[in-house]
Amino acid sequence: MTSSPNSGLATSLAASSLLSEPDSQRYLSQAKAQRKPFVTFLIENDILDSKALADFCELEYGVPLLDLAAFDLGEIPQKYLNQKLIEKHHVLPIYTQGHTLYIAMSDPTNVSALEDFGFSFGLHTEALLVEEIKLTTAIAKLMESEQDVLGVAHIDETEISELEVSNEDSRLDEGVNTTDDDAPIVKYIHKIMIDAIKRGASDLHFEPYETKYRIRFRIDGILHEVATPPVNLANRFAARLKVMAKLDIAERRLPQDGRIKLKLSRSKSMDMRVNTLPTMWGEKIVIRLLDSSAARLNLDQLGFDDRQKAQYLNALSKPQGMILVTGPTGSGKTVSLYTGLNILNTHEVNISTAEDPVEINLSGVNQVQINPKAGLTFASALRSFL
Repeated sequence: MTSSPNSGLATSLAASSLLSEPDSQRYLSQAKAQRKPFVTFLIENDILDSKALADFCELEYGVPLLDLAAFDLGEIPQKYLNQKLIEKHHVLPIYTQGHTLYIAMSDPTNVSALEDFGFSFGLHTEALLVEEIKLTTAIAKLMESEQDVLGVAHIDETEISELEVSNEDSRLDEGVNTTDDDAPIVKYIHKIMIDAIKRGASDLHFEPYETKYRIRFRIDGILHEVATPPVNLANRFAARLKVMAKLDIAERRLPQDGRIKLKLSRSKSMDMRVNTLPTMWGEKIVIRLLDSSAARLNLDQLGFDDRQKAQYLNALSKPQGMILVTGPTGSGKTVSLYTGLNILNTHEVNISTAEDPVEINLSGVNQVQINPKAGLTFASALRSFL
């Protein structure tokens, strides 16, 4: 989903000879209604020429114009290709120079894109103007090649149909046989997980109902329905996910907790926390994505203002006490707490933690994973610490 159109460019166009004031505002309203960037709307509907609009923006805003078609997309540093930010703002980070990240954009008034990329990567950002048509082509090509590398694309209706054909006789039977050839199920779940990671989801919900099965991603705290596979696959999904999380597939009456480690490449993997919950129509399964590799434990990256930063450091310096961090999913609670631990983690200090789960591994910290089934509770861990 792209960010809302910016009115800055619309105002400039209305003051020029390219668009009248009424037309500019009307097109801006239509772009907002369609949730499209203003420039994208203008070019897609042949209202303005892509090159003419780029030339206008170069003169109007003094932003240098880059021929994106002549730029080698393979030279873009992979770590800055944040699909979530690219799709949200319809821009493309293309290279760094010193501590500056240069962002290709067709709308130079899109200041929020520069701010988001700057905050995400801790760099100063500068805009480079490009033609809208070339920007759209480059983004599509880059996203497609990245999906090819991972061997995954967004889930489509064809794959759902193939799933239904492959498992048409699995209607919520009590005796799900996990030794059957469940390759389509395995492939489908793998794609769902990769898609969630690429879209920046914090958790996945697999939910069975009487006549429907739905899969939702939580992105920026909001749940979005992404797929509705056949309801007769409910137990197949539950069985496969429980096998991946090393849970008891025969136990369907009680909640269970487990973990999955999904290997994305030789150097990158994703930890997932899995919770099952028995409902009237089957087991609901929620998977929390724990990307410890993406966490930057730097106080300056948390978004605190100077006053909040001083308060946090003051609290951390106390010899005893408690720090409570609250907020909704994805608000930064975990990273804030681990950042505090990272600040306290020196050779002179002994730090032990009792966690459920351990989400980020900290070298030099004695982290204990709570396991109530084995008798390792928070209380017993704290007694051992003392």
